[in-house]
Amino acid sequence: MNKPDNTRPIRAHASYAASAIASRGRLHKEEADSTRTPFQRDRDRIIHATAFRRLTYKTQVFIFHEGDHYRTRLTHSLEVAQIARSIARTLALDEDLAEAIALAHDLGHTPFGHAGEEALDAAMAPYGGFDHNAHSLRLVTKLERKYASFDGLNLTWETLEGLVKHNGPLLRQDGTPVDAFAKKGIPQAISNYVDGHDLALHLYPSLEAQVAALADDIAYNNHDIDDGFRAGFYQLQELAELRLSGPIIEEVDSRYPGLEETRLIYEVNRRLITKMIEDAVAEVRDRLDRHGPKSSEDIRTAGEPVAAFSQAMERELAELRGFLHGRVYSHQRVARIMSDAKQIVRDLFERYLEEPGAMPRKWTSGSASHDLPQHARNVADFIAGMTDRYAIREHARLFDRTPDLR
Repeated sequence: MNKPDNTRPIRAHASYAASAIASRGRLHKEEADSTRTPFQRDRDRIIHATAFRRLTYKTQVFIFHEGDHYRTRLTHSLEVAQIARSIARTLALDEDLAEAIALAHDLGHTPFGHAGEEALDAAMAPYGGFDHNAHSLRLVTKLERKYASFDGLNLTWETLEGLVKHNGPLLRQDGTPVDAFAKKGIPQAISNYVDGHDLALHLYPSLEAQVAALADDIAYNNHDIDDGFRAGFYQLQELAELRLSGPIIEEVDSRYPGLEETRLIYEVNRRLITKMIEDAVAEVRDRLDRHGPKSSEDIRTAGEPVAAFSQAMERELAELRGFLHGRVYSHQRVARIMSDAKQIVRDLFERYLEEPGAMPRKWTSGSASHDLPQHARNVADFIAGMTDRYAIREHARLFDRTPDLR
């Protein structure tokens, strides 16, 4: 009989932290690892996954060829993992679980960021739609095919739960979808999976997963400030007018008068990250005091997120997000490039749907006309796995004209 994968000793955590020793285990039983806890093993499997390597050339905001120093999905995920681990350590949580969830949270993203996802979701509307979070689950439970004994990465229940629910429950207690899924329902890939492996979609996830979600917020808001400034989309004075960043800019400018702008924006960024982390940690501690959880199950049944920003920080972040939306995400240059990127995804989907042989053979299973939904899902899986540059090359191979995306 296999020994449970929970025998590796770990340092002491808070009572409300997830426990590698008491993990609910893996779908497929495996021998315990002699040097790593189950959550450490999850993190390592994610890092070694093909889907993780592909994040190197997947858009965050800017297409890969626009500059070497803009964030990609990979560098974003690494920044999220670093912040998640720091917060988890401060709160005596399981750092490895928080890091694993942070590293995996964007695995399911399509090429060209949210623009690519919108185009693929629209193309897949007759066949169940497309959701990057659901596709992350599909990748780690099915599409990664490297292990001899199982498909996917065979991650622990806690990591899978965090991957699916880091933004909160998908169902209410009565089983109806929460607001975000009320119109379209639970994504097919998630509903199909939980039929055989229940992830308790009606409960909040572990505090480690909630911390990973906060870390995502902290990372993308701050690196989009940096990347947007680097791209010349706004002037520093505009950022100085915001309630969150204004006092920090004034502080840095006062302490380092005449500092060159590239250094100044970095100093502002690092102080913003620190301020947001400190606010989140203080709010989590207040909520822990209010709920008094004795176990990770108490976190799941708290009835509200235990990890959150303060109301004051949320108001200031809302203003910052509005600024970034107007100055960066909706910038004319970004909008034009993303419009062309959507066209690439639409063209590829239509061509593969009509001509299965245009895809590599391993992706044509279920491509017979009598199984069109399965063929469409295969097409979506293939496109979602593409990097930006591969999608551009494929489009150039199949079509006479390909948008330049510059």
